[in-house]
Amino acid sequence: MAAPSTDPRTHRRDGGHGAGAEDIGDLPGSPFRADRDRIAASPFFARLGGVTQVVSAAGSGLLHNRLTHSLKVAQVARAIAERINRDPEPAALADKLGGCDPDVTEAAALGHDLGHPPFGHLGERVLDRIARHRYGLADGFEGNAQTFRILTTTDVRGPSAVGLDLTAAVRAAVLKYPWARLHLPAPHPSGMRVPPRGAAEPADAPGTGSGKFSAYSTEIDDFAEARGVFAGRIEPWQQTVEASVMDTADDIAYAIHDLQDFHRIGVLQHASVAAELGHWFRHAIELSDMDDELLARHRRAPGHSLERLRRRLHAKDSWIVDDEAFMHAVARVRAELVDDLLAAAFDGSTEAEQSTAAFSARWTRRLVDGVLVLPDPGVRSGHVGLRPAQWHEVQVLKFVHRRFVLLRPDLALHQRGQANVVNGLVDALDGWLGDSEEASRLPRRLHDLVELAHTEYAALAGQAPELLVGATGEEVSGADAVRGLARGRAVIDFVASLTDRQAVSLLDALSGRAAQPWSDSFVL
Repeated sequence: MAAPSTDPRTHRRDGGHGAGAEDIGDLPGSPFRADRDRIAASPFFARLGGVTQVVSAAGSGLLHNRLTHSLKVAQVARAIAERINRDPEPAALADKLGGCDPDVTEAAALGHDLGHPPFGHLGERVLDRIARHRYGLADGFEGNAQTFRILTTTDVRGPSAVGLDLTAAVRAAVLKYPWARLHLPAPHPSGMRVPPRGAAEPADAPGTGSGKFSAYSTEIDDFAEARGVFAGRIEPWQQTVEASVMDTADDIAYAIHDLQDFHRIGVLQHASVAAELGHWFRHAIELSDMDDELLARHRRAPGHSLERLRRRLHAKDSWIVDDEAFMHAVARVRAELVDDLLAAAFDGSTEAEQSTAAFSARWTRRLVDGVLVLPDPGVRSGHVGLRPAQWHEVQVLKFVHRRFVLLRPDLALHQRGQANVVNGLVDALDGWLGDSEEASRLPRRLHDLVELAHTEYAALAGQAPELLVGATGEEVSGADAVRGLARGRAVIDFVASLTDRQAVSLLDALSGRAAQPWSDSFVL
């Protein structure tokens, strides 16, 4: 066996460097390839096959779930990393900034969605409200932070049964938003004149901290250790190059594959998308002269929503947005999505399958070819980004998805029911935890999560109580307060580890609606 590396990027939290094959049976290979394998073998990764990407697949082979999405992000991320390393100039710049290993980017891409709860982003929003308002957890719930918690804490297959014991490089690469919600790093990026993407507070929730973040207070030590390897190479609030590759790959996969899905099932219709893009293209000057209030009032009229997007990009991303590039992007999407892919309804024929595959391959290649390594990016960009033409095209593709899929009233109806499932599950599990006569029959995994969280919050209350203070400014003190936080985090961890189907089935069982004892495994 080769001598273990002393590269700080390969350092593992449980001690030592290298693949760690002698500890948990990794296959021979690089430490980063071992990390990729550990993530791919995790039951948290397997459960993504039952977690919503946009709408529940419900057994359909036509819709992406979080697992198939993650596999495609990994495919794109590795292609980007290999492309960077083939060219001496960007490869040298990436090395200077901390490195760009294809195995690291692939591992991060495979793991980036592990923290998504049942029902995707809808479940994420519901659990965040519950965590903050019901349990007083200052950092609430966030899918990216939950991912980091799984990899470093709640997955138990590492040597110490605390996390997966990944290398520093891979842990840093999953930090898409490298800050905590409220406290770290100091100064917090939410206070910057122009905050990094995701760091600003939500407009409808002032005082709650960053809208997006990648670490809870309970994982701050792991966060600091992983990021410390890159100190002096990148800004404290900046993604590592490998995290930036993963983030860019995620954007590319999201922009292309979700549109492909909803064309296949007949949701994305030619007429409505053609009207929106065509009207804006023909009347861009008149729409640009319309005042914001009138534009908002008529946002359902063709072209108006796209003009609102153009204005939002100017407000948020003035560092790159360009009206001519935006118009070219609309023209390209109109030609290749509307007039080509959507022109004929998907009917399952060989011709339709080939057309869909060609659209995906063509756009993936175009966007990957547009990747750049930037020595001094703007605050709202990573060190890896897209050329202006491709950046604008991604914004238009994502707009089509949001406008014609995510904002559909029938999807909202479906999601309201899913929100009720998540709320009902938390109520039922919390009630079980509070029932002293039934406490001995708790699901063993929930019992273990309570004990883990109690150990964590007791330590924070004693050593860094300021990390437990939220928007109210109320200090957390006393055994009861610590137990309350631990109980909340354990319930949230448990619910977040379920698939969509498991969440529904477990609530049916806990509500007495199941016809027989529930046997589907929900132990993670």
